[in-house]
Amino acid sequence: MPRRTTMLKAKILFVGPCESGKTVLANFLTESSDITEYSPTQGVRFESCWPALMKDAHGVVIVFNADIPSHRKEIEMWYSCFVQQQSLQDTQCMLIAHHKPGSGDDKGSLSLSPPLNKLKLVHSNLEDDPEEIRMEFIKYLKSIINSMSESRDREEMSIMT
Repeated sequence: MPRRTTMLKAKILFVGPCESGKTVLANFLTESSDITEYSPTQGVRFESCWPALMKDAHGVVIVFNADIPSHRKEIEMWYSCFVQQQSLQDTQCMLIAHHKPGSGDDKGSLSLSPPLNKLKLVHSNLEDDPEEIRMEFIKYLKSIINSMSESRDREEMSIMT
């Protein structure tokens, strides 16, 4: 029986501390805009809306500015709220240590506490190597889509049996 192909839509959330680079990364990865100039997003935490945002999410990308020490502690809260409390698997989460232009790119000195140290950690620097983050995100997205497809297949098989 030929396998039918259907378009799967994945809901991936980009979360993290203020001024971490979420918007510029999301725009870059979706090819929505050029990366020529930084313009801060007006971020407001509407924690009461988080459950609605998280509903039916297939993955979470936690972005933080690797050059701001307080961000390392804050991402623990983002992980707890958006990954652990939603019963997502660690494979559905990606950590991006974003380095803003001119900040340097010190990949070696970043140590994270458990359970964050078990997550896929990718360093991004859109100034020096933009394609590296794009390729890492594509790999992450493929793993999310594969997981969704396998889940759908299992569901279809359980209906047929």
